[in-house]
Amino acid sequence: MKAVQYVEIGRAPEVREIPIPEPKPGQVRLRITAAGLCHSDWFVMGLPQSVMGHALPMTLGHEAAGIVDKLGEGVTEFSVGDDVAVYGPWGCGACDECTRGRENYCPNAAKLGIRPPGLGAQGGMAEYMIVDSARHLVSLQGLDPVEFVSLTDAGLTPYHSIKHQLANLPAGSTAVVIGTGGLGHVGIQILRALTPATVIALDVNEEKLAHAREVGAHHVVLSNADAPAAIRALTGGVGADVVFDFVGAAPTLETARASVRIDGAIEVVGIGGGSVPVGYGTVPAGASVRAPFWGSRSELIEVLALARTGQLKVSVERFDIADAPTAYARLHDGSIVGRAVVVP
Repeated sequence: MKAVQYVEIGRAPEVREIPIPEPKPGQVRLRITAAGLCHSDWFVMGLPQSVMGHALPMTLGHEAAGIVDKLGEGVTEFSVGDDVAVYGPWGCGACDECTRGRENYCPNAAKLGIRPPGLGAQGGMAEYMIVDSARHLVSLQGLDPVEFVSLTDAGLTPYHSIKHQLANLPAGSTAVVIGTGGLGHVGIQILRALTPATVIALDVNEEKLAHAREVGAHHVVLSNADAPAAIRALTGGVGADVVFDFVGAAPTLETARASVRIDGAIEVVGIGGGSVPVGYGTVPAGASVRAPFWGSRSELIEVLALARTGQLKVSVERFDIADAPTAYARLHDGSIVGRAVVVP
């Protein structure tokens, strides 16, 4: 079968022929119908070998959907032919967090060597994929896998972050979204669906800001050194109740710090390598900073349910599996608007 693999440290991913895997007891094999690309893939591919901690080659793709193709011994929860999405943050399955469906916060995964597909385990950017447990599958229930596969991360991650802040986003509040790409453009829609907050979107060019308006932002601001002043002006000098930074780089986090109100909150969702100093005098009084990770299985079910109502749409650019390396190059240089999806 064809698979998009990260083969060697420092080299771009490539399409390779590898054997079709066989499911072991408790596992499920999917025939992949769609797999999303993500900046997290580039983050992993940028790690040195000493930090990476897992073997290469590795099939990429932590956003995956497919049709159940073969069941390992003992699997009864799904049937061959079922159309499913993969819940990506795999945990031990036995701790308090995992038993509540919050495998994204499993305290045992790292020490047990359990890693998400495409981010350590073999992923879904291939013709077939092995899912380690039926509990990591969620029924699509009629959703188009190509259009909605990205919700397994690009929807689930902002949903988890926004849901945590719902009490801080009542009528009259303001939410700032920094970065309106793969996660951010879905985050804007989730904010509009779940809250009455005014949404201010920031990005680096007019094309991306126009897209942010199309998906529901009330105001758009160029992401530069003048952005905090613009946000203050739009909020009567008060600042934003919550800033969601879907970039996470040093400049955007400085914008977040300078834009949040007293007793507000900053959600550092992006993995751009920046940080926010927290202490007396470094952020407004009472302001909190949180670094959420992915989301729970029940939240993925909620995200897909929200999509079925028509309130979430993912802007998708489709690629054949042979063109996946080109798609990754375009993702890296910022020329993808929305989400890139590989269709084997």
